[in-house]
Amino acid sequence: MEEIFMLGEVSCPSGTLVVVDGGHLGVWSGERSPAEIDPALLGVDDPVTAAEVRNSVDFAVVGPDASAAARSFGRQPGAMLHDIPASRAAELETVFDEHCRTTGSDARLAALPSREPHARRARRTAAEGGGCFLMFGVPVVAVGGVPTDRRLPVLASRVDHGDGFGPRWSEMSVRMSEAETESSVRLGDVGVDWARVLFGDADALNAWRHDEPVDGLADVAFWGAAAEEAAAAFSAPELGEPGEDGVRGWSGLAVAEAWEKARAVQSWKEETGRRMMVDFRPHSHHWQVMRQVRASEVGAGTVDIGDARLLCAMTSWGDGYFPVWVDRDASGVVVAVRVSFSDAKE
Repeated sequence: MEEIFMLGEVSCPSGTLVVVDGGHLGVWSGERSPAEIDPALLGVDDPVTAAEVRNSVDFAVVGPDASAAARSFGRQPGAMLHDIPASRAAELETVFDEHCRTTGSDARLAALPSREPHARRARRTAAEGGGCFLMFGVPVVAVGGVPTDRRLPVLASRVDHGDGFGPRWSEMSVRMSEAETESSVRLGDVGVDWARVLFGDADALNAWRHDEPVDGLADVAFWGAAAEEAAAAFSAPELGEPGEDGVRGWSGLAVAEAWEKARAVQSWKEETGRRMMVDFRPHSHHWQVMRQVRASEVGAGTVDIGDARLLCAMTSWGDGYFPVWVDRDASGVVVAVRVSFSDAKE
């Protein structure tokens, strides 16, 4: 039997809603070129690979048959090819030219003079009717025409899929109105690597602080088999956060002090070989929302940035590629944006 839950509300002053992996926003470039993002944030520490990431190229598909050629080429969604490593750019152009000769398409690749910022990718995609684009290889969905004058409920339906995991979300939806749906179009997939999905205003994401504290403070948390032993060694109290019973650590410390304590506990863990998790938590927007997620019965939380309210929720399915749909009424007005989990791709 399907159950419906209210996860919270979002507001979208720009009119462009972005559906993205909430744990991946540390590499959102906003209005900056993606070349300015530190490759280390992508887990890249090899200097040669890091240079490839920084020097990547964006291509536009141009020509009379651009849209059809981009679709049939099938490398990326839309009529743009983003984040192509510099060493592979010439090869890609050759492969695309051959594809166009084979299909009889009048189109070519044109390298952009500079990389397209993620915020512009979102706005352009929304202006083109909504769809999907890549952010360092991870699919992100953007849709325009979202009401700007009110908060919008985010609902989720949960069912037991009979696979032994118990009830899980089958769908999450941002509801714009109660109008009857006349048409539904699949916008693409949102790629999730951090088991969470975020619904947010495109402009508000430019001010998102993923790892940088908004108040200059941070927490340190640790838990696991050796937590009590570590707590005794470091005189660490219960952290006292809702939804985190048994977690020890310190809250509301100056960043430098919190970092030193986290390093000390981590060193103790490694030197003694104890089994335990240690987490350094700067008071960022990501920390704010995840603090609520951990305490929430529905695994969701919100954060306000300017006039926008963003909502992040755990998928309950872990990672994957989850289809995103837009529902429209008879006049073409957006009724809902939905993420479907039950027919996801691993």
